Amino acid sequence: MRKVFQNELAKLEDELVTIARLVEQAISDATAAFKTSDIELAETVADRGSEIEQACNALDETAIDLLARQAPVASDLRLVVTALRISSSFARMSDYALHIANLARHRYPERAIPKGLKKYFVEMGRLDTEIVGRLIVMLREHDPRLLEEIDDVDDQIDELHVRVFEKVLSGRFADDEASIVDATLASRFHERFGDHAVSIAKRVADL
Repeated sequence: MRKVFQNELAKLEDELVTIARLVEQAISDATAAFKTSDIELAETVADRGSEIEQACNALDETAIDLLARQAPVASDLRLVVTALRISSSFARMSDYALHIANLARHRYPERAIPKGLKKYFVEMGRLDTEIVGRLIVMLREHDPRLLEEIDDVDDQIDELHVRVFEKVLSGRFADDEASIVDATLASRFHERFGDHAVSIAKRVADL
């Protein structure tokens, strides 16, 4: 029975990696859609969001079933509960990717990124994709040293977030209220995406 339980725990970890890869693709596609106002690509983010939601729900059901059937000891209980919390964070990250894609959809056929801010959003998207890539490695290898690297990437996202706000508040876009709102929201979504990645990395490091 113990071997079966360990196999089920390993499957739970594999499911988290699968979800992480879906989230990685979602934020990559959302960034590209926001950059180019690609309505079709934005729609794929919505489809992937549904896939991520289903995967998270399935993982949660598996985890709850494990808790009910196996009555795990303290260390294993911690792993299962952590998996549930990580699943919740991935679901939120997926939501942020969808929010960014929706900004592109709502502004179509116009571009959602105000002129002069494109480079900041392209870089934030690249860093968000990178941070999930590092999370995937951390989930597979359980290397707590990766937490520092993920923290560093998040700091870079935060710096770009501040830069966007500085630009928006400079008055340069005073005549384009819609662009101000879009830029502010998109920057915030990227920043929160990174924060959730750090939260997941801390949970994995503590296992």
